[in-house]
Amino acid sequence: MNIIKNIKNLFKNAAITVKYAIYGIIRRVKLATARMTAVAACARGENYVDSGVKILIAVVIGALLLGGLYALFGDTIMPTVTKKVEEMFEFKG
Repeated sequence: MNIIKNIKNLFKNAAITVKYAIYGIIRRVKLATARMTAVAACARGENYVDSGVKILIAVVIGALLLGGLYALFGDTIMPTVTKKVEEMFEFKG
C-alpha cells in the first residue's frame, strides 16, 4: 500500500508541477503579447518622418524664395539702385 501511495503522490506532484509550468508559460506569453501590443501602438517613430518632411518642404520653399528674390534684385531693383547711387555721386549741387 505504501508504494501505491508513493506513486500516487508522485503523479499528483508531477501534475501540480506541470500545471504551474503551464501557468508560467501562459503568463510569459501574455506578457510578451502585451509588450508587442504596446510597441505596435507606440507612435514615437512617426515624428521623425514628419519632421524630415517638414524640413525638406521648408528648404525647398526657402530655395524658391531665395531664387525669386535673387532674380528680382538682379534684374529689377539693383540696376535702379545703382543708377540712383551714381546720380547722387554725380550731383554738383
